[in-house]
Amino acid sequence: MTFGLWLSLLGVCLLGAMSPGPSLAVVLRSALAGGRAAGLSAATAHGLAVGCYALFTVGGLSVLIARSPQVFLALQLAGAGWLIYLGAAALRARGGGTTTAAVPGGPAMLTAGKAARNGFLIAFLNPKLALFMLALFSQFLPTAPDWRVHALLVATSAVTDALWYSLVVLLVSRPAWMARFQRQEQRIDLLFGAVLVALGAAMILKLLLV
Repeated sequence: MTFGLWLSLLGVCLLGAMSPGPSLAVVLRSALAGGRAAGLSAATAHGLAVGCYALFTVGGLSVLIARSPQVFLALQLAGAGWLIYLGAAALRARGGGTTTAAVPGGPAMLTAGKAARNGFLIAFLNPKLALFMLALFSQFLPTAPDWRVHALLVATSAVTDALWYSLVVLLVSRPAWMARFQRQEQRIDLLFGAVLVALGAAMILKLLLV
């Protein structure tokens, strides 16, 4: 994988992690209810769950590539279409207030272990994450199996996710930053949606012209 292609992968993974939703709400709630340690535990566990999905996806797509290039081409087209759908949904949402509604919580302290459990499960039990991985990785896997590329895909998705949510925790653990971050929710939705729509459209055009 070239450095430029890896940067594209990194950018999409980062935008996916940045998109406000249930995962962000859980990580924020963990930081608010249990402090910085609980928030970082939730962020790390969430990245681990993303890595598990990435590993499952890479393994399945590798077999598909080897057995049926035609089916894989159809999968690439479907994956690009799914990216456009996700992007359009984000553009329509434009900051639906998911984070704000889920952040308030009770005064009880949340342990790091429970926060890690919540962070892991909110990602691992989300079927949309599996579809997102399928759509994303179908665009970056090589035609010939290469364990180094597979490892890079899994590591990039997991580490990017964990680092982003860890950064969020470090920021929101300071009360002055909480209101500022919430005000950017709409802009993040718009950026995420526009990039995914453009990326999906470019992928479809590339596949159809080959």
